[in-house]
Amino acid sequence: MSENWWGTRRRVSARLRLEVEAMRAVFKDTFRLIVPEDDELLYWRGVVDINLARLRQPKHTLKILYPRDYPSRPAEAYVLSPPIYSEKHQYEDGQLCLFNPKDGENYGWNPSRSTAVTVTAWAVQWVYAYYTWRVTNEWPGIEESASNPPERR
Repeated sequence: MSENWWGTRRRVSARLRLEVEAMRAVFKDTFRLIVPEDDELLYWRGVVDINLARLRQPKHTLKILYPRDYPSRPAEAYVLSPPIYSEKHQYEDGQLCLFNPKDGENYGWNPSRSTAVTVTAWAVQWVYAYYTWRVTNEWPGIEESASNPPERR
């Protein structure tokens, strides 16, 4: 089997070192890196407080999962608890839809500049957008539809 993008437990890649430093600089000890023993994927897990009035459960557990071909593909974000789902902005497996890949590297994932911090920040914004949508029935921000592409500013 080929070596993981992040190296091995004994020999960690420079990219993973950068990821860990960036996550700690921004989120301190909120997220913990999980390194599975078997061939499962590396991920961050953390609990964030969503500061909204009348929210029954403000603590949300997020999972930021590195795909095997990271950083060519962005990390995936999931809300593990409480269970929430948006039929328009979330995949069936629970992965959050954080950006439109057609927007390109300047507006979405950039393999040379983006990190797990990028995806984690987008995930927290997504949770706030989700609760806004639940109250207003409108998702904040520009949305794309097949018949009406978003305007560029």
